[in-house]
Amino acid sequence: MNKVTVFIDGAEGTTGLRLADRLRDRDDVELIAIAPELRKDAGEKARLSNLADIVFLCLPDAAARESAAAITNPATKIIDASTAHRIADGWVYGFPELSASHREALRTATRVGNPGCYATGFISLVYPLIAGGIASPDYPFTCHAISGYSGAGKGMIAKYEDPERAAYYASPRQYALGQAHKHLPEMRVIAGLHHPPLFNPIIADIYAGMVVTVPLLTRHLSRKVTPEELHAHFAAHYQGQRAVKVMPFGAQDANEGAMIDANGIDGRDILEIYVCGNPDQMVLLARLDNLGKGASGAAIQCMNIMCGFDEMKGLNE
Repeated sequence: MNKVTVFIDGAEGTTGLRLADRLRDRDDVELIAIAPELRKDAGEKARLSNLADIVFLCLPDAAARESAAAITNPATKIIDASTAHRIADGWVYGFPELSASHREALRTATRVGNPGCYATGFISLVYPLIAGGIASPDYPFTCHAISGYSGAGKGMIAKYEDPERAAYYASPRQYALGQAHKHLPEMRVIAGLHHPPLFNPIIADIYAGMVVTVPLLTRHLSRKVTPEELHAHFAAHYQGQRAVKVMPFGAQDANEGAMIDANGIDGRDILEIYVCGNPDQMVLLARLDNLGKGASGAAIQCMNIMCGFDEMKGLNE
């Protein structure tokens, strides 16, 4: 079997570590390692990147742009986990379930922007509404989302796991209150909206997990639908997709107290969609692991499609 060579630039972060764990034992992947003392050496990183078939960039935005620019080998394919290239010209957005054209573009791509975790949940809910003519691109969307603290990086993980931490770390905390969260541009552009949503992210005292919620007032939709009709629309849109699962209508009632927990599918690389509510007011929910389908799981799925492998190889469905 021919192996693809893979270099992870930024392998010490949460996304990079999970990527390495998922890829290390695969029989179709050979990981290229960098000497620990050279992991921040731009010249050595560029050399190894240009030797690889696939490069994952798990870096801050500025560093990701610098590393991407240093890759001159036309045969090297890049999957960038940062925000830097998600809606940049010449880069493909790595969310194959959105449409057949998204999947085909990914299959032939050499430059891929890996979706953000919050954005994955929001777009999975809103893109089908816009594409199906159910909501207008001018609809004033609101998005509430709760996430585990691992998505905030190693520094925040250390603060949450410090035995001497302040008491407020035990409480869910809202942030990005100035409406300038870094995921907002892709949420607007990829979903096909004229304006960004009002976004309310919340960090919770759980390591991983995420629920993204979009409320809908049906009187403001382009055409009024019942919860059952909207559920059928989502089921048809995502029919046959292995990493996006539309849960049976009423599935949320199976949870204790009719609640949806944020960390119920940790360790899995899928996204679950729930449709709840009544004919006047509905709530759409997307549940995922912020480090799975929200980060490294999505990146590996993109690599699998780009390389012609089974798209869920090495992932947990």
